[in-house]
Amino acid sequence: MSTDRFGNAVDPGVGYARGTLLSGSADEVRRLKRAGAVAADFVAREGIDKVAICTGNLRFYPVAADDLPELCEEWIGPGLYGEELRQAAITHMGGDGDEAAAVINRTSAGIVATVLAHSQNRPVLSLVPAGDRSHASVTRGAKLAGVPVVEAYDLPEVKRLLAAHVPALMVITTVTSELAVLSDDLIGAATRLAKRAGCVVLLDEAYGARFRPVLHGGAPALSFGADLVITNADKAGLSGPRAGVLCGDAAALVPVQAKASELGMEARAPIAVGAMRSLQGFTPDLLIQEAQDGQDLAAALEAALGATFVTRSALGPKIDEQDAMQIVLTRAGTDQSDRVPAEVTAAIGMLMLRDKGIVTVNTHGQPGGRVSVRLKPTTGAVARAGGAEAVARCLVNAIDEVAAHLDDATWFADLLFGEN
Repeated sequence: MSTDRFGNAVDPGVGYARGTLLSGSADEVRRLKRAGAVAADFVAREGIDKVAICTGNLRFYPVAADDLPELCEEWIGPGLYGEELRQAAITHMGGDGDEAAAVINRTSAGIVATVLAHSQNRPVLSLVPAGDRSHASVTRGAKLAGVPVVEAYDLPEVKRLLAAHVPALMVITTVTSELAVLSDDLIGAATRLAKRAGCVVLLDEAYGARFRPVLHGGAPALSFGADLVITNADKAGLSGPRAGVLCGDAAALVPVQAKASELGMEARAPIAVGAMRSLQGFTPDLLIQEAQDGQDLAAALEAALGATFVTRSALGPKIDEQDAMQIVLTRAGTDQSDRVPAEVTAAIGMLMLRDKGIVTVNTHGQPGGRVSVRLKPTTGAVARAGGAEAVARCLVNAIDEVAAHLDDATWFADLLFGEN
C-alpha cells in the first residue's frame, strides 16, 4: 500500500489518506451534513447574496414559471420537452443532428451506469491525463460490475492495454477535476483505436465540453467519434442544476438509460428541464469571466502565501492537500501530527464557510472527491466575498486557525461534525 509524504496509508479507492476522523464515506457524509448547518448559519447572519460558491459548480435551477405546470409534469412533460432537450444537447456538444440524448441525475451516475451497461465482464480501459487518475465513479462503477480498471496516459499505453485486456469499454477523461487536459490529437487517436478494437467509447466531458473549446480552442465533444459523451449541467459556465447530460449514438445510449432507470439514477422531469435550460443559457462569456476571476484569485493567493505551494489552473488556484498539510505543520511549529491532509483541508474549508460563506469542495464535495484546496469561483463569487484579496485573507486565516488547533482532536471533530 502506498503512503503519502507524511507516512499515511493512501486509500487506493480515493487516492488520498484516510484519517481517524474522516475514515470513510460515512464520515464524509457527516461532514457534508455539518457544512449544510454552517452554511445555514452564515445565511441567517449575512444573507444568501453573500454566499460565494468556489467549487466550480453553480447549481441553480434555471427553469421559468411557465415550465413548471407542463414540462416539469412527470407523466406528460418528457414527451413535450424531449426533442428540445435533444437539440440543446447536440448544439452544446457539436453533434451532427442524429444523436440521442438523456439526462442522468449525476454525471457520476451516468458513468457508473455506462460501466455497468457496457463493460461486459471485461476490464475497463481508462485514459486520463498523465499525473492524474480516473474519477472515482469509474473505479466504483467497475467495482460494482466486478471488473478491474486499467489506466493509460498516452497512446502507446492505450495500444498495449487494448491488446492485453481486450476491453469492451473505454472511458476517456478529457479534463479532470484538477483541470488536467488531454490534447485533441490524443483524444481523437485513442477514440479511433478503441473503436477499431470494438470498444464502446465514453468521453467524460464533465468540464471538457466547454473548457476545451472555449479556453483551449479545442474541438466540440461529439466531433471525435465517440459513442457517448457526458457533461455536467452545473460546471464551467453552466448554471445547474446538478445533473449529467448524456448524448451520442442511440444504440449505445439506450442500454445506459435502461441501467440508470433500473438503479434509480435517471433524472426526473424537473431536473431534466433544468438541465436543458442550463445548456440553452450558456454563453462562452460566462466561462471566460469565471476564468478571469480565477486568475485574480490565484494572484491574490500567491501574494498571500507565496507561489511555491499555489498551482494555477485555467479556472483558479489549487493547493495540493499535502502542500496544505505542510503549510499548517510549519505554522504550527512541528513536523508531525495525528491529522491527515484530508482532515486539514476539510477544516480549512469549514472555517472559510463559517467566516465568509465561501463554499468549497472541502466542505461540500461528495464522498471520495478530491481533497486538495481548489478555488474555482463561479460567476460573481469573488465579488460576493469582497474581492480576491478578501478570499485569500480568509484562506490564510483559516490555515492559521487550523495550525493553532492541530493537536486538538476534539476541536477538529466539533468543527467537522458539530457533534460535541
